[in-house]
Amino acid sequence: MSRTGTIPTDAFSMKSPFGRRAVALSIAAAVGGFLFGFDSSVINGAVDSIENQFGLNDVVTGFVVAIALLGCALGAVLAGVLSDRWGRLRVMMIGAVLFFISAIGSGLAFSAVDLTVWRFIGGLGIGIASVVAPAYIAEVAPRQIRGTLGSLQQLAITLGIFGALLSNALLAGVAGGSSEVLWLGLEAWRWMLLVKAVPALVYGILAFTMPESPRYLIAKGRYDEAREIFARLVPEADLEQTMRELEKRIAEDRKSK
Repeated sequence: MSRTGTIPTDAFSMKSPFGRRAVALSIAAAVGGFLFGFDSSVINGAVDSIENQFGLNDVVTGFVVAIALLGCALGAVLAGVLSDRWGRLRVMMIGAVLFFISAIGSGLAFSAVDLTVWRFIGGLGIGIASVVAPAYIAEVAPRQIRGTLGSLQQLAITLGIFGALLSNALLAGVAGGSSEVLWLGLEAWRWMLLVKAVPALVYGILAFTMPESPRYLIAKGRYDEAREIFARLVPEADLEQTMRELEKRIAEDRKSK
């Protein structure tokens, strides 16, 4: 194995356990990006059926669809504050719960009013995912491959959009139209919204298995825990420098506030 100084040159490749662990954690966090894209796009296949089902005019339909953006804005604001206070993982779990509740509520909505509420809750989840997922990836990724892993969030959002459009097309195709009954007496458009519960559940389960962000742990004075996590993500020769640089950045951030 060739080396640069004391750090193996292939330390962060997929052949290395450090590279594989960093990629695995980044992919797990990027599921939030997938949900971001999925939730943003899934409504497109259901909007006409929703308008007909509840007898809405164009203005109300537009509001029901757009309300998620207001939730997104609020979720993005809250995510940063809450993740600094409670940790990245707890906020990820909150986002997963919001996505799950939104999926079930939207799919079983009985009026435009409660659908609006569920859409707003889903928007909160979008806002949380848009902030916490990329922050977590940046904080666990070794600096040598941070840019590469950071792009996974954008890839996941794109895949989420594609997944939503694909599932919409499949469900509508099987039912013979988005307004037609598909399974269990529910129309296809309802199943389009219910499907989001699956990746939301996966995201929540993954959040339980992931380590906390080392940056958050150091900021809270839990240095030994942060070191233990970094020991699995960077070679021993790079461990002390990684810890020092992160402590320095945290100190600089505190001074600038």
